[in-house]
Amino acid sequence: MIITLTTPAMLFPAVSLLLLAYTNRFVTLASIIRNFDPKLEDENIKEQIANLRKRIYLIRRMQEAGVISFFLCVLSMMAIYLEYQQAGSYIFGASLVCLMYSLYLSVREITISCDALELHLRYFSANVKSKNGKKPSQ
Repeated sequence: MIITLTTPAMLFPAVSLLLLAYTNRFVTLASIIRNFDPKLEDENIKEQIANLRKRIYLIRRMQEAGVISFFLCVLSMMAIYLEYQQAGSYIFGASLVCLMYSLYLSVREITISCDALELHLRYFSANVKSKNGKKPSQ
């Protein structure tokens, strides 16, 4: 299959926006972590911290895969420009694979994020019930 120089160039806006979204997730998590008070550590906070560690690790891997995808995309454009069509096509394919891996990690991170919210809501529900004089449900 022959691709032109413009084919890899179409990924530039998508990958750039994706990396921006990943960075925003990372900054948000960093802010949450910095706001934890070590003196108030209980079982819920320990579980939340473990969850945040997983998410930060995934976001780092998402960013790495996105940057590698971006780099390979530029490299494929360079190969195509230098008339190494076959190599450019293979490198572009590798770029797409890295992008798919990054998106897969993003879905995993979103799932973990939803689990964290569920954990927080469960803890919140237990506290509300205990303050109302009801026995917390497990």
